[in-house]
Amino acid sequence: MRRELTRVALLAGGAVASGWIGWSGHVLLLPAAIAFPMLWSLAPTRPAAALVSAGYFLAASRGLPQGVATFYASDLWPGLLLWLAASASFVAVHTAFWSRAGTWRAARYLAAALLMAIPPFGITGWAQPITAAGVLFPGWGWLGLVAMTAGLMGLVSRLGPAVALALGGFWLWSAASWTDPKVPETWRGVDLAMGASLGREAGLQRQRDQIATVSGAASDGVRQVVLPESALGFWTPTVERLWVSTVRDSNATVIAGAAVVDAGGYDNVLVAIGRDGSKILYRERMPVPGSMWQPWRSWLGGGGGARAHFFANPVVEVGSTRIAPLICYEQLIVWPVLQSMLGGPDIIVAVGNGWWTAGTSIVAIQRASAVAWAKLFAKPLVLSFNT
Repeated sequence: MRRELTRVALLAGGAVASGWIGWSGHVLLLPAAIAFPMLWSLAPTRPAAALVSAGYFLAASRGLPQGVATFYASDLWPGLLLWLAASASFVAVHTAFWSRAGTWRAARYLAAALLMAIPPFGITGWAQPITAAGVLFPGWGWLGLVAMTAGLMGLVSRLGPAVALALGGFWLWSAASWTDPKVPETWRGVDLAMGASLGREAGLQRQRDQIATVSGAASDGVRQVVLPESALGFWTPTVERLWVSTVRDSNATVIAGAAVVDAGGYDNVLVAIGRDGSKILYRERMPVPGSMWQPWRSWLGGGGGARAHFFANPVVEVGSTRIAPLICYEQLIVWPVLQSMLGGPDIIVAVGNGWWTAGTSIVAIQRASAVAWAKLFAKPLVLSFNT
C-alpha cells in the first residue's frame, strides 16, 4: 500500500511539474506538457488518474485565481472556486477514459484529447499538450499535427519510453534552431499599458490618444496597424465617425478591438477602419466563459453578456489578405485556431486585453500559444496586447 501511495504521489508531482513548466509562458518549454499523457497512463487506478489529471490542469491554470480576484476586485475565494470548477471537465474526461489495460489506452487517450479540443468540453479545454506541436514540428502544418497526435498516443502505449526519446530529440533540434514567427513588414501590432481603463474610459480624449498612437505607428511603410482587444471601447456611431474621419486621410488600415452593444447583450469584435470607411471585421467565437459569456442569462429569460459565435467567421479579409483572428481566450483553446487554419489564412492576428492578469503568466501563455500555432503552420503573426 505504501509503495502504491508513493507511486501515485510521484506521478501527481510529475504532472504538477509538467503543467507548471509547460505552461510557464515560455514557448520553448511547451513540450514539457507532453509528459502528462505518459504520467496519466502510468496511474495504477482510476482515482490516481483523476489526481494526476487534476495536478496537471491546476498547475497549468494556476494564474486563474489571482486573475479572477483582480477582475472582480475581490478576494481569492471566487477565483479558487472558478479554478476548481474549470478543472472539472478536464479531470472528468480523462478519468472516464483512463484504462488499466494497455490495449486500447492510446485510442482512449485520443478520444479524451478530441473531446477536450472541441465544444462543449473544449470550451474549457485549456492546456492541451498538442499545442507543443509548433515547437516540435515547426512548419510541418497539418502533417505536424498528425505527427504530434501520433506521438501523444505513442506516449501512453508500451512504446512510451522510445517515443519520449524521439520527441525529446525533436525538441532539442527545434530549440537549437528556433526563430520566432515573422511579422510582415507592412503590419505593426501595438502593445499598450493602460490597465483596466482600456475599453472603460469612454472620453473623447482617450479616443484622440489612441488615434495619436496609430499615427505614430503608421510610418516606415506600415499599412496595417493592430490595436488590442477593447481598444476602441464601445463602437458607437460617434466613435465610428471620429475614427473614419481621421483615418480617411491616411494610407493605413486600423484593426482594433471594440464592443458592439444592443438590448440582448454584446459582441466582442475586431473593427477595420480605412480610407473606404469601417466595418465589423470579426465577431469573437469564444469569449471568456463566466466573466463574458454567460449563456444562463438567456436560459433564464434575461439578457446581457457576450455572445459566442462558435464556428462563425474563422477567416476574414482585409483587402486581399486573409486573416485568422484570435481574441484573448481563443488563444488558449484548440478549436478556434484549427478552424481558422482550415480556411487557409495568410496571417494570424492575435489580440488581448490582459490588464486583469497582472502578477500571473496568463498573457505570456497566450503569446506562447499563438507563437506555437503560427510556427506549426508557418504563418506570419501579429500580436497586440494591453496590460
